[in-house]
Amino acid sequence: MQVDALALRLRPRTPYEAADLGTRLCQSAWRDVYRCYLVVALPVMGLCLASVEIATWLPVVAMWWLKPWLDRTILFVLSRAAFGQRTSLRDLWDAQRQVWWSQLILTLTWRRLSPWRSFTQAVYQLEGLSFGQFRKRVLQIRRRRAGSALFMTVTYRTCETSLVIAAVSLLYWFAPQGQAPDFYELFTTNTYTWSYLLYPVAIGLVMLFIEPFYVASGFAMYLGRRAELEAWDIEQEFRRAFAH
Repeated sequence: MQVDALALRLRPRTPYEAADLGTRLCQSAWRDVYRCYLVVALPVMGLCLASVEIATWLPVVAMWWLKPWLDRTILFVLSRAAFGQRTSLRDLWDAQRQVWWSQLILTLTWRRLSPWRSFTQAVYQLEGLSFGQFRKRVLQIRRRRAGSALFMTVTYRTCETSLVIAAVSLLYWFAPQGQAPDFYELFTTNTYTWSYLLYPVAIGLVMLFIEPFYVASGFAMYLGRRAELEAWDIEQEFRRAFAH
């Protein structure tokens, strides 16, 4: 990796400071991030919502299951933004084999259950290691940072749940007085046929908004860990000093 090409200024940071840096990175590259993410995520979520005809619980499970695969697009854009590069839809399409189809089975199986997946995803997606090297590298990256990465995941999942509840509650806040649907009947009977999609749509909208920030926070924590292990901050300062 060309450390001197990084657009981010590296310095010793706590994991939570690094996570905050990730949110800033996402904010600075939000146009590219959301453009590429929405192009991929919206059709996938549409298919997930259509599965309500098979089972009412299936859309929620499908969106939850496919999160790590959708995150790969976000990480691709953020990894380029970290080097000051813009990402177009053509760039994403040209890299589709590496972004979408590489390690597909592993992404959707045991890695799906990882409680620190946004922190370690860059190891799998960006470092170009062989299958046998993944475990050793992940253990090295995760050492003394697993707890922070887990807490970050829990924090984002709590925010996601809160926003979903807030989105569903809008139905009651804006309903005419005396016409708000009964909460119990809303999810347990066929009185309101549209109610089967209410919760999945709320989850999908919140996921579209918050998932890029979750991926960015994990990616920045990963960069911080790499800087700690390999003294990137010192190397970056030397390179910049001697460049002048």
